[in-house]
Amino acid sequence: MEIRKDHYNKYVKQVTPIYPLWRNMLRAFLTGGVICTLGQFLLTWLTAMGLDEKSAAAWQLLVLILTSVLLTGFNIYQKIVKWGGAGALVPITGFANSVAAPAIEYKAEGHVYGIGCKIFTIAGPVILYGTFTSWILGLIYYMIR
Repeated sequence: MEIRKDHYNKYVKQVTPIYPLWRNMLRAFLTGGVICTLGQFLLTWLTAMGLDEKSAAAWQLLVLILTSVLLTGFNIYQKIVKWGGAGALVPITGFANSVAAPAIEYKAEGHVYGIGCKIFTIAGPVILYGTFTSWILGLIYYMIR
């Protein structure tokens, strides 16, 4: 029995990939930083163009989401994610990518059973748990006040 464990542990060490942690963290930091810098540039530019801050923020989000969906459609965002890891997946652009990617992948199955069903594989749980959590926190806030 002990020999089997030793062989298994050796096997696990052989097949377990070793990731360069510091390089991956640097790439994630740079990728997320570029996305956030682009967002800040858009916000500053739209505000300078005369939009009030709320409208500029809404347009900034729309542009970032649209850019992410277009890059997903052209299969570019996956390359960014592969290079930047969590830096590309965490911002709102990553959420837009995770909503658009299943819809594009299952497009061949039709509009209803393909796109319509698969577009919510990621968005559905996020919306559900986000709504539920905000309801619970609102209830707690109401009870405390």
